[in-house]
Amino acid sequence: MSLIPSDPHGPAAGLGARPGPRRRGPSATLVVGAALVAVVVGAALLSFVWTPFDPVRAAPQDRLLGASAAHLMGTDRYGRDVFSGILEGAQVTLLVGVVAVGIALVVGTPLGIVAGMRGGRVEQLVMRVSDVVLAFPALLLAIMLGAVLGASTTTAMVAIGVASVPAFARVARSGTLQVMSAEFILSARASGQRPLRIARRHVLPNIAGMVIVQSSTSFALAVLAEAGLSFLGLGTPPPVPSWGRMLQESQQFLGTEPMLAVWPGLAIAVAVLGLNLLGDGLRDHLDPRLGRRA
Repeated sequence: MSLIPSDPHGPAAGLGARPGPRRRGPSATLVVGAALVAVVVGAALLSFVWTPFDPVRAAPQDRLLGASAAHLMGTDRYGRDVFSGILEGAQVTLLVGVVAVGIALVVGTPLGIVAGMRGGRVEQLVMRVSDVVLAFPALLLAIMLGAVLGASTTTAMVAIGVASVPAFARVARSGTLQVMSAEFILSARASGQRPLRIARRHVLPNIAGMVIVQSSTSFALAVLAEAGLSFLGLGTPPPVPSWGRMLQESQQFLGTEPMLAVWPGLAIAVAVLGLNLLGDGLRDHLDPRLGRRA
């Protein structure tokens, strides 16, 4: 009598067989992206409890000083410490990104799921409305809202959030269509589960990875959009520090004090690069097909 169990999935099934693919650890892209994002988050958190100087206090006697032990990044035309402004500006950047992505996530994801599950006229309506919103970029929406409500951080957050809704709706719809074609959805329907229960228990968990990746990408776009709006005077109003406005105020000193533009530009670049790398790393890490690649 054979001592090897007949069950192919039993303890002896793996003896002498080629081991299955192992799940890969975090990629270098994911690690570097997370590290850069951690730097930005750390700067924002640090600014809540400490900054070398008051970032909004003008000191005319210290205007346009170069980097030194007292002022690590120098001072601007009003004598304000640039390093303190960079730290404080991280708060605005993260606030705008979180709120804008939150608006797009809360509105766009359910719309995409409904469109993918219902199909027909509902799907066409959601997609056509998304096409219309896509025709109005965040900058144009901010100009329209700013004309009505006035330029502010809130206006920028709402404009960027609304402009990002179609991206989440499209991603959620695409993922929902894939999930709805699976056999376990047919079983759930046959067992009498309601659409809301199917969406909550089956669809949403299976598209969560796609939505997370989209959130990271949209966050990076929100950082760029906020900087652009502040550069144009449509975002965060003075005296609250903003990287985009710091960049705008440094224009007239590019020939004499170029570092005034380098520091906020570098901060924006680090935040956007980190978020994009984080999104790419999360996509690769969460993609189940990677486990089957040779």
